[in-house]
Amino acid sequence: MKKYFCIILFLPLTSCGEHEWGWFIISPTNVNGLTNLQFLISGITTTIYISIISIIISMFIGLLVTIPSITKNKFLNYFNVLYVEIIRSIPLLVLILWVYYGLPILTGFSFSPFVSGIIALAVSESAFQAEIFRGGINAIKKTQWEAASSLGLNFYQKLRLVILPQAFKITLPALGNQFVYVLKMSSLVSVIGISDLTRKANELVVSTYRPLEIYTFLILEYLVLILVISYFVRKLEKKLKKD
Repeated sequence: MKKYFCIILFLPLTSCGEHEWGWFIISPTNVNGLTNLQFLISGITTTIYISIISIIISMFIGLLVTIPSITKNKFLNYFNVLYVEIIRSIPLLVLILWVYYGLPILTGFSFSPFVSGIIALAVSESAFQAEIFRGGINAIKKTQWEAASSLGLNFYQKLRLVILPQAFKITLPALGNQFVYVLKMSSLVSVIGISDLTRKANELVVSTYRPLEIYTFLILEYLVLILVISYFVRKLEKKLKKD
């Protein structure tokens, strides 16, 4: 099994068919290759920043959207369902373009590509976060709510002090998966000019005409990023289980 895995992993680094791989364009052993390599890698900070900021904002929005769903008010319940279904139905790429080109027309305020990307990613992701939080909160036993009530806590104190800390442990795997999802979907913000990993790769392809090598390297960049994040998420899960 290891033998076949290694073959699959290193296949892109070898010549196959009639194509000769031109790894010299991103090889650190020559000046041009090193410059191209640094150019590609320079987009990693933007990708990480926009992903982290978007996921944090989406968690706050998602939590706010979740709260109406756990009340006994039917109007608020409908608001939650309506928000989640509408936002989940909008393709992320379309939302990014609408926020960047359409929202300034409605509001009169122009947004930078970076801010527009964060708004679109955060809003799109908030619907999924809302469902994750709702599932986590509903998984908490009714006796926990009753115990919190016996302490004289109001609704929001119950949530903050008793319910949400337990729900967070339950939802952590799903939240980790969503962070990986946001990291991958952040590649779409390149269409509005944000200099993330994908944008850098696109610009280099135009100047070097070596799409196969550059996009292969781009895949490896995202692969490493996601594997690192997944590793830390699993470590956090294990730590929370011990506590």
